[in-house]
Amino acid sequence: MSRIGKAPITIPDKVEITVDTANVVTVKGPKGSLTQAVDPDLSIEINDGVLVVKRPTDQKRHKAMHGLYRSLINNMVVGVSEGFVKELELVGVGYRASNKGNLLEIQVGYSHPIMFYVPDEIKVSTTSEKKGQSSVTTIKLESIDKQLLGQVAAKIRGFRKPEPYKGKGIRYKGEILRRKAGKKAAK
Repeated sequence: MSRIGKAPITIPDKVEITVDTANVVTVKGPKGSLTQAVDPDLSIEINDGVLVVKRPTDQKRHKAMHGLYRSLINNMVVGVSEGFVKELELVGVGYRASNKGNLLEIQVGYSHPIMFYVPDEIKVSTTSEKKGQSSVTTIKLESIDKQLLGQVAAKIRGFRKPEPYKGKGIRYKGEILRRKAGKKAAK
């Protein structure tokens, strides 16, 4: 049996979960509400503040859906109760970012600034701090939707991925880069 799929989800006090007849799960909490359509073969049971996803057979497709939908529902519960945060760092001379509301302006070495509109479901903020000789700009993204947050963070990172020689670019906070040695002088 799927180890992820069979794990029960404990529902926090301030979170409400409803499942309608079309197998659409709605999770409401203090930070907002999310909905997810679940495969009609799977059944969802809520007893005494614990949600369990069950599958009808051991078919490969049912096994795959079992763990997937359990994880999606768990992410929704965590999102509406606590929320998710992703932080990106801009490393490089002249690399900076600023925001006006949800419009993010990024300058990462191109001849023009990149204007990127962050979806309304995500709250964005930028900070700049001095680290020795250089400054590091941080973009902080907060949302209740983990999928959307990861997708937007990956899109922003894709504007200038970190390069392996100097480490310049946009990277996730705490991301470890595999650095390469540059050219060696011939003797």
